[in-house]
Amino acid sequence: MSGSTTSFARALVGAAAEPYRGAGRYAWHFARGKLGGDPAFTQLLARGLLAGRKRIVDIGCGQGLLTAWLETAREAAARGAWPAAWPPAPQPEHVIGIELMAHDTARAERALAPSVAMGRASFVTGDMCKVAFPRCDAVVILDVLHYVPFAAQDDVLTRVHDALAPGGVLLLRVGDAAAGLPFRISNWVDHVVTTLRGHRLGELYCRPLAAWRESLQRLGFAVETMPMSEGTLFANVLLVARKAG
Repeated sequence: MSGSTTSFARALVGAAAEPYRGAGRYAWHFARGKLGGDPAFTQLLARGLLAGRKRIVDIGCGQGLLTAWLETAREAAARGAWPAAWPPAPQPEHVIGIELMAHDTARAERALAPSVAMGRASFVTGDMCKVAFPRCDAVVILDVLHYVPFAAQDDVLTRVHDALAPGGVLLLRVGDAAAGLPFRISNWVDHVVTTLRGHRLGELYCRPLAAWRESLQRLGFAVETMPMSEGTLFANVLLVARKAG
C-alpha cells in the first residue's frame, strides 16, 4: 500500500475500535490489536472483496469486528475520505454475525448498538454446525472451520453454498497444513488467543490448501487463492470462492 492508504488504514483501525471502549477494556484492546495486526481486514477493502454485497453473514464473528470495520468504512466513504486507489467501499444493507460464545455476541451488541438499532447489524449466539444460514450475497469465515471435524466442515460449506444467492461469494481464510513451520506457529498462536477468549481447544482439524480447494470446487465454487499472512509469520490463505451466477 502507498503511504496515504497506509495512513488511512491506521485511522480506520482506531475509528473501528473506538465503539469497543464501552464494552470493556479487553474488548477495546482486542479490537485495536486484531484490526491493526491482521492483514485480512485491510485487504478485504483494498481488494474490493465485499464491494456491492448487500447481505453478509460473518460466521465465527467473535465480538463483531468485521461489522465494526464495514460500518467504519461506510462512514469514511460517506465523508469523502475513501482512498481513490481502492475499489468502492462496501455498503451492506445488513450484516449478520454468528458466534458460539455468548459473551462475544454480548460485546458486539453493546459496542455496535447503533448499527443494531438501525437494522444494519444483528448477532446470533449459536453453533455454526447447527444454526440455519440466511439467504445472503457473501459469507465470511476467518480462521474458524478447523475447530470442527472434517465432516462438519463439509456440511457447513454445503449449507453456505446453498444459502448464497447466485453469484455470491464465500471468503474463507484457512491455515495451509502443508506449510511447515509457519503453519505450526499459526496453530500455537491460535491456542493462545482462543484460550484468552474463553475457548478450550481440543483437536484441530486442518487441511493442506489443495484439499480445501478440492472441497470447495466439488461443491461447484470457482476458487481463487490469496496469501493472507502479510506482516506475520503465519501460513494463512484466503480462498475466494464464487458461486455460479
